[in-house]
Formats: sequence, C-alpha cells, structure tokens
Amino acid sequence: MARNSKSKSDRTVDPSSELTQPDGIAKTVDRRSFLGGLGSLAAATTAAMGLSLTPAIVGTPGSSAEAAEDGGPLGAKKRRSKAYAIRRAVAKNNHKRPVFKPLNNGDEDLYATRIGNFHKGLPHDANGNVDANAYQAFLKAVSTGKFADFEAIPMGVTNFADRFPLKNPQAGLAFDLEGTDVCQFSMPAAPALASAEAAGEMVEHYWQALLRDVHFADYATDSAVADACAELTAMSDFRGPKSTGSVTPQLLFRDNSAGTIAGPYVSQFLLRACPFGAVNIEQKMRTLIAGDDHMTDFATWLAIQNGAKPLATQNFDTVRRYIRNGRDLGQWVHVDVLYQAYFHAALILLTPPTPGDLVTGGGIGCPTNPGDPYKNSLTQCGFGTFGAPYIMTILTEVATRALKAVWFTKWYVNRKLRPEAYGGLVHRALANLESLPLHADVLNSQAVDDIFTQFGTYLLPQVFPEGSPLHPSYGSGHATVAGACVTILKAMFDGSTPYANPVVASADGLSLVPYVGADAGSLTVAGELDKLASNTAQGRNIAGVHWRSDAYWSMRLGEQVAISVLRDQKKTFNETANGVFEGFTFTTFDGDTITV
Repeated sequence: MARNSKSKSDRTVDPSSELTQPDGIAKTVDRRSFLGGLGSLAAATTAAMGLSLTPAIVGTPGSSAEAAEDGGPLGAKKRRSKAYAIRRAVAKNNHKRPVFKPLNNGDEDLYATRIGNFHKGLPHDANGNVDANAYQAFLKAVSTGKFADFEAIPMGVTNFADRFPLKNPQAGLAFDLEGTDVCQFSMPAAPALASAEAAGEMVEHYWQALLRDVHFADYATDSAVADACAELTAMSDFRGPKSTGSVTPQLLFRDNSAGTIAGPYVSQFLLRACPFGAVNIEQKMRTLIAGDDHMTDFATWLAIQNGAKPLATQNFDTVRRYIRNGRDLGQWVHVDVLYQAYFHAALILLTPPTPGDLVTGGGIGCPTNPGDPYKNSLTQCGFGTFGAPYIMTILTEVATRALKAVWFTKWYVNRKLRPEAYGGLVHRALANLESLPLHADVLNSQAVDDIFTQFGTYLLPQVFPEGSPLHPSYGSGHATVAGACVTILKAMFDGSTPYANPVVASADGLSLVPYVGADAGSLTVAGELDKLASNTAQGRNIAGVHWRSDAYWSMRLGEQVAISVLRDQKKTFNETANGVFEGFTFTTFDGDTITV
C-alpha cells in the first residue's frame, strides 16, 4: 500500500462526538483501513464531559484570607469534588474509545518450528531451531501473565551471570493512570516470514550493513549506493520511499513523510550544540572504527541466540565525531537514554540563539504552538502550564507510556523474529541448502552475495556485539518513544518555523559545515523533528536489530499515545475553562493537520 497520505486536511474534531463513540471490537483491520483509522483516531480529540470548569467565587471576592482557607476561587471542597469528577469523566471517555482486535501475521500457528517468531534467549539445537518445550513454556507465560510462569521458562544459558534475561515482558501488562490503555492502541499485522515485503526489508538490511561506513553526504556519488538503489527498486514489494517508482540516493534508508526526505539525512537536532542550562553540550559522539561488525560466524550467532553474553567487544575510535554515517547513527541509538534526543531538541527549541553562531548553533528560540494561550497575553506567561517546565515534563511523561503500549504488542500479540534471526534462516537456506519458506527476492539478492564475499557467511552483520535485545521485534521501542516525544514537541512548538542555516558533518566528522543543497532554505522545525524520529528508528534498523515496518508503524503508535495524553490533559487546564486555550494544533507523520 502507498504509505504517503492521500491528501492533507485540516481537521478540528467536534468535542460532542467524544462520549457518543460506540464501544466494540473492530472485526478486521488491514493495513489500508488501519492507516485510515489512525487518521480518525488522531482527529478524535477532546470530550464533552458535561462539566463546567468555570471558577465559582465563594466567600468575599478578592479576600486573600478566604482564598487561602478555601483553596482558591473554587474553594477547597468544591475543587476536590471537581478534581474527582474530571478524573472520572476522563476515564469514562477513554473507556468509550474503541478496542481493536489484536492482529498478528499468523506465522506462530503456521510453522511448528516457530521459525517466524522471536525466541532469543531460549535453548536452540545446532541448526538454530528453538526447543519446542521451552517455546511452549514461553507461550504459557504470555497467555497467563503470571510472574511464576515467566520464571519457569527454560533459558538457553543456565548461568544467570553469563546470559541476558528477557527484557521486562510484564511491562506490556501494566496499567497507566493517564491516556488510553495499551489494549486500545493497535498496529496492523507484521509482514509474514514468507512474504515479499519481509524479503524486501531484509535485502535493505543487507545493504545497510554494506554501506554503514559511507558518509551520508556521499550517497549521491557512491557506486555501491547506486547498486542498493537499483536492487531495492527491483524488489517485488519494497515499501521505502520512491521517486517515480525508483529508490534514489536521496531517499535511501529514509521514511515516507515529507520532512524526512528533505535536506541532509541527519536531523539538525542531532548535530547542533545543545544548550543545557549554563552548559553548552557539543554533540560529538564516541564512534566506532570502520568495519566493526559482529555476529558474522555461525557459532557466535548461535550462542547469542541462546542468550549468551558476547565475547567480542566494540572497537572505538580515539576521537569523537559528529554523526556522519550509518555506523555512527547505529551506535548513537545503542547507548542513548530513552528520551535523550527529544530532550535535547526541546532545549534547542526553547533557548534563544547565540548571536553570530550560525554553524555550531545552539538554541534557535522557536515560537510556541499557535494554540499557546499566552502568545498574546499582556500580563502573563506560561510556566507550570504551557511553559518550559510543562513542556519538558510532558515530554518525558509520554515516554514510558509509549514503551508500555509497544511492549504489549511485542509480547502479547506479534512475537516477531528479529532481523538477525531471519539472517540465520538465509544462511541455512543458502549455505546448508535447507528448504525454508523465504521469498526468492532475498535468496537471489546481490547484497546477500556481497555479504558472503566479505564475511564468508550469509548472516546479517550487527553493529552491536550482542545483537538485538531480548524482546520481540514488532514494534520498536525506540520508534514508539520517538513518535510519542516528537508528537509532543510538534504540539508545543510552531512547526512551520524555518530551520535556518542547516549543517552537516564534515568528511571526517570532526566539524560541522553548512549544508548547501538546493533545498537548504526549505527546512522546517516540524520536518526536522519528523526526521529526528526517523533517524532514531532507522538507526536501529541500520544497526540490524529492527525492521522498516517496525519503525514505520511504531512511530505512528507513539503518535497515538501522545495524542491520548494531550487529550486527557486538555481537560485539566484552567486556560481551557476560560475559553482561551482551544487545543494543540500540529501535523501528523502522515501529513494531516489536526487539533487536539
């Protein structure tokens, strides 16, 4: 399906629709209808809860003693009751929102050997097939949710100190006190193991591994990049962005939204200096040496599938550099703190620019969202609401909520295999001549042959010695958090603001130089924020631990998480009660302008 939005529309939802939404479970949700449904859900914003939040003065108006005793204009007891009523009404409103039938791709039922599913950390035979009894114990645990059943899952490495544990499967069963519950978000089924789409995504992975050390700025002239574009264009079902039907160097390894395909590959928010209070943080990072790839021999690959900690370590460069290629970006998302990129972006957006500093940058002093109720105030400014403290804290609020939402679909719906496991199947099919249900597009790929020539196996080389973390692939935690946090930033700031004086890393990554592309003057804050989310998600893909579909759908899942939190919070503002604040207006990843 075409993932670009069919049309852009400005939508403000009728609040009266909120409490009349029908309950029920969607019977089927295919990818096309699901994407349309996301637009409808994103547009469904504030609820008419039958509550008036207009302050009612009690006692003597203007009496400071009376206000102190009774808790402000409303009075302490009435305010307590109003707080309770708001919380009940918001909860009731969320309860009325639809529940989608969870969808998976059916691979778990189709293949008795579970080759299409995640089982890293469990015991495997010499070929990499998971132990059937161990997988059955795993299924029992995810079906009951009992702590004891998770503890009873047999692990591939018995000594705890020598292995990695399963990464917090019970997070997907946690409840939250703000926003829509995890069971009310949904994603379409992941591409099936034998599908042409999965093959197209895997061929992209092999090219990403081959091109990790090519500077993004050199894509237009690199011959291997040209080969990658040609092969991905020829795939039966490759869903990355295309121009007139072809993958081009400008579009390679990018996402489909307008902001992500404009300008240089790396978002300005990952390059500009970050003003952090009195400190200015230069965004040079600890990079890896070229060719530092891992898990390319079968014995190491198999040990890590069993959950063993790797014996190899990463080989670091002796100097720090700006992000300039896929290996740098992959390592950035290897060790980043959950919402680090978006916290940095918020600081850059909030801080006024430094006069005369146009290259290394720092703050840009971006105007707030057009809906900011204090934009035209003569006597007030935002702080605890609509100001810097509010922006920074709501940014972090959505992060763990996004994780819980995607952990639910990871562990309890899809349980999809990681790309490294698919690479093991490719190796078994080509090196051992096993008959496995893989699409011909990946088995006949030039990139796969080039990997074998370089490494002697058909395994997918990994940036991280340990490969993927021990949780299923679909969706991506990084991408979901990125979608949620970037949505918050777009709701807080004026995304139409131009992003002036864009930069890129120099050839050696030691400095920043002006970006001089033809579109240098057309970059916007919203576009660079979308690109920031894409860089985070695609960085995990380039590292070899997630799929393109993981990134695409997870960013949209995160967007819905953020919208649900914004929708709940809007009901709590006195600015809303006074009729000054009408909602947060921003553009979604699919190009629709909505107001929450």
